[in-house]
Amino acid sequence: MYFVFACLALLFWSGSDLFSKLGTYQKDKSSHWKVIFFVGLIMGLHAIICIAVSPLIPPLEEGADGEWWRSLIYTDFTPMDFIRYLPVAFIYLAAMVVGYVGLRFVELSISSPICNSSGSLAFVICVILGCAGLTELENSELAFTIVGVVLITIGIIFLSFVEYKEDEEIKLKRQNPKYFKYTKSLWAILIPVIYLIMDALGTVGDQVVAEFEIFEISEYAANTAFEFTSLLFAAFAFIFVKFIKREKFFSIPKENTRSLILGGTCETFGQIFYMAVMFSDFKAGMPMISAYCVLSVVWSRIFLKEKLSVKHYIAIFMTFAGIILLGIFSPV
Repeated sequence: MYFVFACLALLFWSGSDLFSKLGTYQKDKSSHWKVIFFVGLIMGLHAIICIAVSPLIPPLEEGADGEWWRSLIYTDFTPMDFIRYLPVAFIYLAAMVVGYVGLRFVELSISSPICNSSGSLAFVICVILGCAGLTELENSELAFTIVGVVLITIGIIFLSFVEYKEDEEIKLKRQNPKYFKYTKSLWAILIPVIYLIMDALGTVGDQVVAEFEIFEISEYAANTAFEFTSLLFAAFAFIFVKFIKREKFFSIPKENTRSLILGGTCETFGQIFYMAVMFSDFKAGMPMISAYCVLSVVWSRIFLKEKLSVKHYIAIFMTFAGIILLGIFSPV
C-alpha cells in the first residue's frame, strides 16, 4: 500500500503548493497569515475527528498487520503530548509561515525545490550532533547520501545565483502578468533558504527526540499535536490580521479564498498520507514523496504559466537528483 499512499501524498502536497500560490494575493501583505489560517483550520478539524473516532477503533494486536490505515483516523494523543511536541511543531509551522511569505515574491518552480531540500541540511546537522544513524549505513549508502547532500547544495546555490543575476526585463517577459509581479531582490531569494534552514531544524528536532528517547510519543500523537499547534497558528493569524492590523480578513478575491481552502485541504491530506507511508514502508515511500517538488514545478508550468531558462532547469534537476538520493539512502 505504500506506493498508493506515497502517490497520494505526492499529489496532495504538490497540490498544496499550487493552490497556496494561486491563493496568494501579491498586493496583500498579510497573505501568508491567511494561508496558514486555512491550513491550521483544516488540520485542526482532522485532529478533532481523530480524537472523536479513535475510541471506537479496537487496539492493534502486537505484531499484527494493518497499522498503515490507522494514521488516517486514529490517534493516541494526550494533552501532555501537545506540550512535549510543541517546540518541534512550532519550528515546522514557523517555517511554513516563512515559506508562505515567499509565495508573494518567488516563482513556485524556484521556491519549491529549495524549500524541499531541507533534508540535506538536516542530515549535516544530525551528523554533527551524532544522531544521524551513520552506523546503520553501508559504505555505498553513505557515499550516495553524501553525493545527495552535495548535489542539493550546489543546486540551491546555482539556482539562487541564476535567479538573482537574471535580467529583470527577461524575467518579466517570461512571466504571465495575470498572476504575480515577482520581486527581484536578495531578500526574495533568501526567503526559501530561511524556510529550508528552519524546516531542517524541525527535522533535527524529530530525529533528536527519536534517537535519544527524550520522551515517549507515538507518531500518531506527534501528528495530532502538530495539527493542534497549526490550529493555534490559525487562531493567532486571524486575531493578528483582524484585531491588531485591523484589516478585513477576507478582503482578497473569492477565487483566492477558494484556492486557499483547497491548499489547506491538500496540505492536511498530504500530511495524513505521509503518516500512512511511515507505517507502511517508509524507506521505499519517502523517495517518492520527497520528489513532490518536481510535480510542483510541472503544475507551475501548466497552471501558473511560469517559464524558466535552461540554467534554471539544470539547477532544479540537480536539486531534485539530490533529494531523491537523500530520500533513498539517508537515515534522517
